[in-house]
Amino acid sequence: MMARANSRNPGVFSAAFVVRAAIVIVIVAGLLLGERRFPFFTSQSNLIALGYFVTTLVLMVQRRAPAAPAPRLRAAVTFWLLTTALISHFLNNHGESPIPGLLDPNPIVAIDNTGLFLLHYVSPALVLLDWLVFGPHGIVRWRDTLLWLLFPIGYGVVMITRGMLLPDVNDRWPYPFLDPTTAGVAGMIPALGRVVLILAAIALAVVALDRLAWALTRRRVSAAAAG
Repeated sequence: MMARANSRNPGVFSAAFVVRAAIVIVIVAGLLLGERRFPFFTSQSNLIALGYFVTTLVLMVQRRAPAAPAPRLRAAVTFWLLTTALISHFLNNHGESPIPGLLDPNPIVAIDNTGLFLLHYVSPALVLLDWLVFGPHGIVRWRDTLLWLLFPIGYGVVMITRGMLLPDVNDRWPYPFLDPTTAGVAGMIPALGRVVLILAAIALAVVALDRLAWALTRRRVSAAAAG
C-alpha cells in the first residue's frame, strides 16, 4: 500500500525532490564534518537553508506536488548562500582553490576542510541550481533585496557589538573585516562599506537572474503555443 501510494506522489519522485534532498544531505554533512561554530555566517546561513529545505521536502510529500513554498523567502535563502560562497572565496580565501585543502595530509584538517567545502561551495551551488531550474520565476521584486540585506547587515552589527562588549568571547571577530582592532574603526568602515556594496550587487544579480529565467520561460511557452 505504501509503495502504491508513493507511486502516485509526483512530489516524492520529482527531480526537484532529489535536488532538495541532496541539499539537506550536503548541509548536514557539512555541519557535522569538522568544527562548525554558530558565530560564523557560514553556519547561520546554512542552518537557515537547512530549515527551509527540510520544510519544503515535508510539504512536497504532504501536498504531493513539487512546488516549493514561499518563493520570495527561497530567493532570499539563495542570496544568503551565494553571499556565503562568494565572500568566503574572494574575501576570506583571496580566490584560492579549496581543492588542495581537501587533500591535506592531516586527516583532521582534511575532514574540516571538506565540511567547509560542502557549506561554502556545494550547498550554494545546489541551492542556486534548484532555484534557477525549478522556479517559479517573476515573483521576486527589486525592492525585496532591501529585506534580504537586513540579515547580513544585522549579522555584522551584532558581531561587532558582541566583540566590543565581550572581549573574551570565543570567535570574537569571526571575519577580518569585522575586526576594528586591526586597522581601527576608521579603517574598518571603508572595508564594511565595500562588503555592503558587494552584497547589494549579489542581491541585484539574483533578481536579474530571476528576470532572465522568467523571460526565457515565457519565450518557451509562447513558442510552444505558436507551434
